[in-house]
Amino acid sequence: MQNSNEEVVISEVQGGVLTPADLDALAETLMQSVALGASIGFILPFGFVQAQAFWQKLLPAFERGEKRLLVARVAGKIAGTVQLVVDQPANGIHRGDVVKLMVHPDGRRKGIARQLMTAVEALAREEGKTLLVLDTVTGSPAQTLYENLGFTLSGTIPHYAMSTQGMLESTSVMYKVLV
Repeated sequence: MQNSNEEVVISEVQGGVLTPADLDALAETLMQSVALGASIGFILPFGFVQAQAFWQKLLPAFERGEKRLLVARVAGKIAGTVQLVVDQPANGIHRGDVVKLMVHPDGRRKGIARQLMTAVEALAREEGKTLLVLDTVTGSPAQTLYENLGFTLSGTIPHYAMSTQGMLESTSVMYKVLV
């Protein structure tokens, strides 16, 4: 997907408007991520139709601005994505939740996840957020990435979620104060 000379372009999907090709690319990225064990809310078997339905269901939240969708493109094709939940209750309006960071397998180990996280942090600042929170599988490469990006471990919850294989896993809850 990405050669050494191909630039990664991070952008926000404005108003939740996605082309059919973009929806397919997001569905493919989700399906492949789940197939490789990403703990992002789904259990195998999980196919392309289910992945498309997931994205279709989110479109109204993107259109209303409750969630913001960032995508990473390589050669014009979506290679990764992350969401920022900005719609919070009155007592949490300062907070943004980072959810569903995923990179297509062809784009992994090339810095795309790091670039998406840097962009989502910048978006959160633009939105006036002073705190980011997220959760991830305890001990996962994603946890290491988040720690390297300045997130702090708040704690772990045993047996929080099922892996794609249906096994209970611990989740690490992390935060980053934006100053």
